[in-house]
Amino acid sequence: MPEFSAEQIEAILPFIAIGFFAQLVDGALGMAFGVIANTSLIAMGVPPALASSYVHIIKAFTGGISGVSHILHRNVDWKLCLRLSIAGIIGGVVGVFVLTNIHAEVARPIVLAYLTAIGFYILWRGLGHHFIERKAKIVEPVGLVGGFLDATGGGGWGPVVTSNLLIQGNNVRMTVGTVNVAEFFLAIAISATFIVSLGSNDLTEPVIGLLIGGIVAAPAGAWLTKHIPARPLMVLVGTVLVLSSLFGIYKALS
Repeated sequence: MPEFSAEQIEAILPFIAIGFFAQLVDGALGMAFGVIANTSLIAMGVPPALASSYVHIIKAFTGGISGVSHILHRNVDWKLCLRLSIAGIIGGVVGVFVLTNIHAEVARPIVLAYLTAIGFYILWRGLGHHFIERKAKIVEPVGLVGGFLDATGGGGWGPVVTSNLLIQGNNVRMTVGTVNVAEFFLAIAISATFIVSLGSNDLTEPVIGLLIGGIVAAPAGAWLTKHIPARPLMVLVGTVLVLSSLFGIYKALS
């Protein structure tokens, strides 16, 4: 069991808080952990490929706990989960090799602008406008793109997949739960591919902090998803998507 000095514990605490709130939002809304955690690590000077690998290693743990919680709360559509997982893993593995060999930042502002528009649309519908609930028909392409963007950007699975399933009319609670469970399988595949591509690296203090905070918060997100009514949940999803995408555009263009 490693021992930490007072200075190390003090350094870890902010990242425990970041991991906690990022996972709480991610577990409840199906997005945001990767975006928040990846941004924090890159801000510390961690290279993008390494930051993305760390985030996915963390998500393999937090995603597992969050996924089990969603299963226990019956928030999962298993047929949809299988379709998303297979497509997402393919896109994610391809994304890892793209990120570790060439730059993939050119399309990022375009994708973020698209997600901002989707976020406003979800927000508009959540505020009481016409909404017809129906099963999502376009699944595999959404999973493929979501997995690819998640691997190359350290976050993107939730915003891309959750938002696209919702605009197709898929049930909000089942969408969030299913996307969370599928993300667990995606994170394992991406983490393994990063380790093969980059080699193993010692976990840094921020990564340990994010992991602790994320694990503590994971069960609470599934409970929130089950108990927040559909329309307020859509408003929250839309708001988080708009704010995170606008911030991403600002960072990409600055």
